[in-house]
Amino acid sequence: MAKNKNIVDSISRRNFLAISGTVPAMILAQSNPKSAFAAIPPTATKNEGRKYPIGLELYSVRTELMRDLPNTLKTVAKIGYEVVEFYAPYFNWSLPYAKDVRSQLDDLGVRCYSTHNHIESFTPGDTMAKAIELNQILGARQVVLSSAPNGTKGLEGWKKLCERLTAAVHQLKPHGLTAGFHNHQTEWAPLDGGQRIMDVIAANTPKEFVLQFDVGTCIEAGADPVAWIKANPGRVKSVHLKDWAPGNRAEEKGYRVLFAEGVTPWKEIIAAVESVGGVEFYLLEQEGSRFSEFETARRCLDTWKTMRAKA
Repeated sequence: MAKNKNIVDSISRRNFLAISGTVPAMILAQSNPKSAFAAIPPTATKNEGRKYPIGLELYSVRTELMRDLPNTLKTVAKIGYEVVEFYAPYFNWSLPYAKDVRSQLDDLGVRCYSTHNHIESFTPGDTMAKAIELNQILGARQVVLSSAPNGTKGLEGWKKLCERLTAAVHQLKPHGLTAGFHNHQTEWAPLDGGQRIMDVIAANTPKEFVLQFDVGTCIEAGADPVAWIKANPGRVKSVHLKDWAPGNRAEEKGYRVLFAEGVTPWKEIIAAVESVGGVEFYLLEQEGSRFSEFETARRCLDTWKTMRAKA
């Protein structure tokens, strides 16, 4: 692999989220607003004729997104994605710009059900007010904390964060929104006393709080994804379909394996989130790849469709 291939690919997702908020918004062509998005389809098993929307976490195409947002959305829609999830840079948008993005999503028939946010979006004040407005414009329902703030340590530190997130659930609810948390590998580690961070979060937030499940980091941590889903019925309302395999980046392992190329028990996980977890939609996410970002997104979606057709 060439050394200069996708420089952003060498930056960890957590660090990228921390710095990407400084990226200026791209210019988007004006278009007329369309009608509001329909509600997320109710969840049920495939045999009952219900459909789970499949989306893309746009971090997967981050280089293309920063280069040309309109073309990125157009290409993602053309590939066949029904949903997108915006991450950190979206928060720098002005409200008029967000309306332009929404208009393009409407034109493309693509929906946004969730966004990734910094901790400031979960504290009353101007930042939360803007997060509410942006998410309402985009049609999102889940305002997800992308990662815990630096310095969150120990059982009491995590419980304090949960208090903040619980308050946010009640503050967002009148606006048709709810709060959520996106896990990373570290949250599967035990604290002093043996309780895992993810279990602390689940136990200290209300049932309306979304436990957005990043599958790959759970697998890397050696946790049992199915057992955790079953322990939290109705709370795993969105899932990041990210695979993982032992090895290093140079061997095209780790998070560089494409969806269903790793060691993840996808059949069991999907059955659990649909029968117990309460999943409303799925989001494919890729942190790196031997292919271009768009080609990676296409291949992952093709694999997902093939997997679903065989289910």
